[in-house]
This record gives sequence, C-alpha cells and structure tokens, in this order.
Amino acid sequence: MDFNKERFKREYIKKVETQTARDYKQATDWERYFALGTTLKDRIVDKWIESTEKRIRTQGKQVYYFSMEFLTGRFLVNNLYNIGLYEAVKEALVELGIDLGAIAEIEKDPGLGNGGLGRLAAGFLDSLASKGYHGHGMGIRYNYGLFEQKIVNGYQVEYPDRWLSARNVWEIRREDDKLQVKFRGRIETYEEEGRLKFRHYGYDTVAAVPYDTPIIGYDNQVINTLRLFSSESLTTEFDYSKFSQGEYHSAFEKKHEAEAISQVLYPNDTYYEGKLLRLKQEYFLVSAGVQDIIREFKRGGGAIKKIHTAVAIHINDTHPALCVPEFIRILLDEEGLEWDEAVALTREVMSYTNHTILREALETWPLEMIRDQIPRIAMIIEELDVRIQAELKEKKNPLDETEKQAVLVIREGRISMANLLIHLCHSINGVAKIHTEILKTKELKEFYKLYPHKFNNKTNGISHRRWLIHSNPRLTRTIDEAIGEDWKRDPLLLEGLLRFREDQGFLDRLEAIKLDNKRLLARYIKDHNGITVNPHSIFDVQAKRLHEYKRQTMNIFHIMALYNQLLDSPGLEITPRTFIFGAKAAPGYHVAKQTIKLIHSLAEKINSDQRIRGRIKVVFLENYGVSLAQKIIPAADVSEQISTASKEASGTGNMKFMMNGALTVGTMDGANVEIREAVGEKNIYIFGTSAGEVYDLREKNSYRALEYYESQPDLKRVVDQLTNGFFPHTTGEFDVIQKSILHYNDEFLVLKDFEAYRQAQARLSEDYLDAQAWLGKSLVNIARSGIFSSDYTIDEYARNIWGLGDDGHE
Repeated sequence: MDFNKERFKREYIKKVETQTARDYKQATDWERYFALGTTLKDRIVDKWIESTEKRIRTQGKQVYYFSMEFLTGRFLVNNLYNIGLYEAVKEALVELGIDLGAIAEIEKDPGLGNGGLGRLAAGFLDSLASKGYHGHGMGIRYNYGLFEQKIVNGYQVEYPDRWLSARNVWEIRREDDKLQVKFRGRIETYEEEGRLKFRHYGYDTVAAVPYDTPIIGYDNQVINTLRLFSSESLTTEFDYSKFSQGEYHSAFEKKHEAEAISQVLYPNDTYYEGKLLRLKQEYFLVSAGVQDIIREFKRGGGAIKKIHTAVAIHINDTHPALCVPEFIRILLDEEGLEWDEAVALTREVMSYTNHTILREALETWPLEMIRDQIPRIAMIIEELDVRIQAELKEKKNPLDETEKQAVLVIREGRISMANLLIHLCHSINGVAKIHTEILKTKELKEFYKLYPHKFNNKTNGISHRRWLIHSNPRLTRTIDEAIGEDWKRDPLLLEGLLRFREDQGFLDRLEAIKLDNKRLLARYIKDHNGITVNPHSIFDVQAKRLHEYKRQTMNIFHIMALYNQLLDSPGLEITPRTFIFGAKAAPGYHVAKQTIKLIHSLAEKINSDQRIRGRIKVVFLENYGVSLAQKIIPAADVSEQISTASKEASGTGNMKFMMNGALTVGTMDGANVEIREAVGEKNIYIFGTSAGEVYDLREKNSYRALEYYESQPDLKRVVDQLTNGFFPHTTGEFDVIQKSILHYNDEFLVLKDFEAYRQAQARLSEDYLDAQAWLGKSLVNIARSGIFSSDYTIDEYARNIWGLGDDGHE
C-alpha cells in the first residue's frame, strides 16, 4: 500500500484533533489509538470495496465459515503488518512523539471466543484472505465475551468482559441489511396447487443486524469479511404504553429478551434458562447467516438450483448444526423446491469439522425444546429422521441393528447434532491424524461404515503471521537475515534453518533472543503478580483452557513432588524452574475452579519458602487470552501438552510454542503425534499411556487408581497433601480434586502417567544443562513448524472440501 510519511502525519494529526477537539499532543493514549484505527480503516476501505466488487464480477465460489467463536486477537498491529505499513507508521509516530507499542496495548481483545475452537476459526479467516480465497466468517457479535478473569485470594472470579465499552473502531454496522429471525409460534399446514405448504404464525421476531469487520490478506490486496450479527428488538425501543402505566420492567421485556441472545458468549447452561439461551444463540446465528447468504446469492442473479456452484457453507463443530435444517427450510418454504432437491443441494453445500472425540460429549438437544422454540425446524429434523430410518431399513448397508440405532438423528427424545450433520454434509473431517482415526475406528465407526467417502483429515494449523512474525519480531528478523523473507509466504522454507544447527553464532543469537523474551515476560510477571522470577531458569508453561483431561493436576503434582524432594534433600542441585500457568475455568466447573485455587495455594507456599532458595517458582497469569499468549509463548522453553491420550482432538497451542522454539513435553495425543513425526523423537519429550491403551483400559474396566496411589510413596504423599494440612487455611478446599482421583478412579489417568511424566521432566531438565544441544533441539522445532501453518490447512480445505478452484481464488 502506498505511503507518504509526511502526508500520513498530517492526516493522523487532523484525525486526532477532529475526533477530540484538542491538540493532538494533549490526546490520551486511547484517543490516539482510536484515531490511528480510523485513519487506517479509511485507507483499507477502498481496497475492501474493490475486493468485494471483484468477487461479484468474477462470480467466484465463496465459502462461509460458521462458528460460535472467532478469537481474533487485536487488529491494529495485525492489520499494519498485513498491509506492509507497520515499520513506516511506527517511524512516523515516533516523529510525532507517539509510541506505537503503547497505543497498541490500549486495544481490547475482541470478546468473541474462548479457546482453541475460536482461535482456529480466526486463523482460518486470516489464511483464507492471505491465500487469496473468497472466504468469510459468520458469527455473533457478543456484547460481552466469556468473562474477564480476576484472581481474588487465589479464587477465579468472573467479571463481565466489556470489550465493546469503548467502541470497536474496525466494525461497520449494516443497518439496511438486517434480517428477521423467528422463534416460537405455530405452524399451519395447507395445500396450494397440489403442493403441501407451511405457514408460520404467532411467532416472536428478533432483528439480526450485521456488523462487518475487514479481514486483510497478507500483502496481496485481498480483504474478506467477518460478519457478526447483533440481536436487537425489531419494534420500538420499549412499550411506551406500559411504561406510562408504571409497568417499567414489562415495558422493556421484549427489548431485553431480544438483546439477551447476543449479550454473552456461552451463557452458563447448567440450568434450563441457560440451555434455552444457548439454543436461541445457535439458531439466531444460523438463521441470520443462511438467510444472508441466500439473499446475497440471489442479488447476484444466481439461480437457486445452482447455489452449490457458488456457495460452500462450513460448520465449525456442532454449534452451528442448525444450518442444515434452516437451509432446507428456506429452499422448501421460500424457494419452492421439492424435498429431494432441497436435501441434495444441502449435501452439496454443507461440510462439517468435528472437534469432539467422545460420542457422549457430542451436542444433543431435547426435541421438545426445539419444537417449542423453532417449530418448523423441528418438523424438518423429524422428517429427516423418518426418511433416514426408512433408508436404513430399505437399502442395503453394512450396519447391524444396534449400529443402525447409533446413527439415528433422534434417540430417546433428543436430537444428535453430530448425527444430523454426518448424514446431511458431504464432508466430515477430523483435525489431527490420530483424532480422525479414532473417529473412524472408535467413536463414529458406524458412520464410517455407512459413509467412508465422507471422512477425511485436515490437521489444524496456526497463523504463522500472528504467532511468529507479530509475536516474536526479533526472531523473525534473525530468520530473515539467515534465509531471506520468502518463508513468510511459504513457511515450509523455514526448513532452511536446519543448516544452522551446528552454527554457534546463529545458536548464540537464538539464545539471546529467547533470554530477552524471558526478561520481558519476567518484567510482566513482576508488574502484574509481584513475583520475581529468574529469566535464566527453565520457563515451563501450561497455558490453555482448564479441564481435567488437559491434566493441569498432573503438572501440579509434579511441582509438589519436586518441592518435597528439595525439602527432603536441601543440598540437591536441580535446574532452576519457573512453572507458568494461564487458564480460565468455565464458571460452573467446580473441579476446574478449585484447581486454579490449588495452583495459587501452591505458588504461595513455594514462592515464600526461603529454604528452597528460589530454585522453583510458580506463577499464574490471570485472564489468559490471545494478547497475553503473544507475550508468554515467545518466552517459553517448555510447552506442556499433557492431555490424556485420545482426549485432545488436535490442539494448536502446541504448534504456537513449537514455532517459537519451545520443546514439547507431551503425550501421543492430538497434533503432538504429528509434531513428533516432524521433529524426531530426540527433539520432543513424549511419555505416557497411548490412545490404544486408554481405550483398552476403558473397555476392560481394568484401571485401578488406588494401586498406583498405594505403590508409589512420593505420589501418595502428594495426593495426601491435598487434604492433610500441607496447605494452610484450606480445610476441605481440595477434597473434590482428591475425590476425583481416588474415589472416582482417576478418569484421566493422572496417577497412571505420573511416573512417566516425572521421568520425562527429569530428562529435559538434564538436557537443558547442555545449552548447545538444547538450542539445536529448539532450532529443529522452529525449522519444522512450517507444516503447521494454517495456510496449508486452508489449501487442503479449499481444494478437497469446498471446491474453491481458480474461480474462488485471487
């Protein structure tokens, strides 16, 4: 993008002063940030319009990616990098006495996601644009994110994530494009010209107002769109008549009911009202999105029976599964297609990514709730179920009677969203090789027998632009100097770094960069936690959503055992360690929240104990999200990826840490398997029970946690310390964790894998002492990480699932 520094400075000063009505030197950092954002958006808009008009002219096929989450991270720096103006703008601002880094920190992370699912979706949008594909996101514009995590006396406390409190500079409201989404009411069936028709009446209507955010491709003039729908009342702001009569609450009832749908990401669904709101969110998204897609297709003059040649709809996990019956509804009721035509087109258009391994964890909804809230959708799902049952009975297939029951859409009054998707989508993909094999041979084996051609693997990927180029600029510059800059477009070229594996000068630069990144994080920890950590210690990081299967508990047990060892042998020499955690626990997940309390109790005990002379420290960084991850990941030496084998679909944190030179300690689970294939067994620390062994233990019911507890004195000591007064002033606090391990037979095999984990930790501690060898391992991880760029993953989706050929590519 063309750039004239002096003109930019004049434009920027004018923007600040126009927006604030004061001299730009007196503006606050937020005012400077907002002015920079609007100045940049002004430059982007022309290219955005041009990119949109080019798609219309070429009539290229487009993919619409439906996801309940888009964990985008901040946009300012990302956008500056992608249009090639980061350094130029930084220099111009310096001349105005403004620090770009300081004002970039003002931007709030959009509260549009929770974890890997949302980050994957955001990374895919980045890659779609950067690879020149016509691809857009469809989501909900949540007024509040999941929650803002605060730690109070060691406990997680949830506060509203007010990410929109100071306006979002990047979005554009599309008032004229708002749509109507209908809930409740009744369906009347009638016949017209020999055709059965359906009339929906007595319904409640919610307005879906689109907000568009530009998604800018890297250095290629392509700008796609993330379209987020806000739920609003269709009618007046409130019932003035009721208000005038003193009925203040009921006067605003309809308005508040409509707005509640897009208020909060993932309302607590442990009670009925929360479940109901989740269902409304899911239907609101898919109804608004599908209506919008069909409207845009018809505006372009497309014939509805040809929609599959111009549109692909991708469903990210089961939350947007109602895309299927909603698409069928519109084709039947509004476009006048026959049933078989509508279903055939749906199969052509729809594809589904599975992120959930265990069948029992897949999303289901009570049929009665669907009937009550979205009655026409319920009718379509029931008709689909009847016809699927008939096909299973009438047509030859490889399933026995028990297997036929397993693939039904409706069972025992509940609708299986995954089953619905597998029957009605043309592609079902897993997100790591081992995950896809588990789906095919274990969890969805009946479906694989029925539709083997539908199943495929697309291993997750990450945006190397955000997670290396933006997050680790010094490492990026060093790579550029070593192998040139072509790797930014083709990350496989990072393998060129392997020729420096024995180059002491290059390894020294890697070591210096890592140490500087650790010092920056150490400063952040001191400022935010008041804890002094040693940047020369091993920074051992487990930063991810808190869940029992991710086994933060096993990490904690290892730290406790190491602490006990130091107390028992005061002269013991160990490699100094800083154990860093970052995690949010779902508000209703008691065991996970108590695990956060346990981490803080352990940190308080260890960090204040002078006897261990600071050889180990424990740190919990609150409110983990994308921007905090960009500070943590470049500083990590060790990446904890220790989920119970067969439980993690893929993971993407493992890839981000690897790309920044951290070594993985992990199980053969998710993408760890493919990381091991890429780097070799000497450059990763693999331990623990395999996925096959986990299934064998479960099927034979042969695991006995108490046997491990009673046979390993160090482990027994740690488990006992949860409740024996080892942690002061915590009586009863950690009973629930101990019970999950001992009374409920340790579902996630923490005790079984503990000794193998401990040995893996001992190996890496010893290896770290050989700085040359460790840096060589780190270099291999960086060099081999290119295969996990989401650019390559997107190419696979585009070619093999969505059918985006030259007509869907710029």
